[in-house]
Amino acid sequence: MAQNATIYKAELQLADMDQGHYQNYSMTIARHPSETDLRMMVRLLAFALNASDTLLFSKGISTENEPDIWQKNLSDEILLWIDLGQPDEKRIRKACGRSRQVIIYTYQQRSAAAWWQQIKNSLQRFDNLHIYSLDVEGHELEQYVDRQIQLQCTIQDGECWLTDGNSSTTIKLKQWK
Repeated sequence: MAQNATIYKAELQLADMDQGHYQNYSMTIARHPSETDLRMMVRLLAFALNASDTLLFSKGISTENEPDIWQKNLSDEILLWIDLGQPDEKRIRKACGRSRQVIIYTYQQRSAAAWWQQIKNSLQRFDNLHIYSLDVEGHELEQYVDRQIQLQCTIQDGECWLTDGNSSTTIKLKQWK
C-alpha cells in the first residue's frame, strides 16, 4: 500500500531587497514519502527566491512531466520551470523547450559539483537556463521543519537569511550558468 504525502503549512514573510518584493505567503506543502526534509526546505527556499502570486508548487517528485515549482500564464504557457537537485540532460532539454525560463537549484555540494562538471558543456546553448548552487549544509534548513513552519526570509546581494525567531541561517547562492 502506497504512503500518502505529509502535509505541512508554511507562513513565509518575505523581504527580497534585490527585487523590491515584500509579501507574506501562506502555503500548503505536500511532502512526498520519498522526499527528505532538506529537499522540502530547498523547495520552500526556491519558492522564496522566485516568489510571485502566480508561482505554484507542482506535483513534483511524483510526476515526471512537471517541475518542482512553476509559474504559468492564463493561457497555460509555462513561464518559469524550477527543478531541484541534479536533473539529467534530457529533462533539462525538455524543460528549456517547454518553458520561457528554467532555473535549477543544486544543493548537495560534492555531488552537484561533479554533476555540473559532467554536464555544463552540453547546456551552454540554452539561453533560458539558469543554474544556481545553494550553499546549504545538511542540518541548517532541516532545523526549521515542523508541521506549522513560520519563517522570515530576507534576500539581499545573493544571500538569503532565514529565521524562525529562535535561530537563523544564511545561505549563499552561486550562479553556475
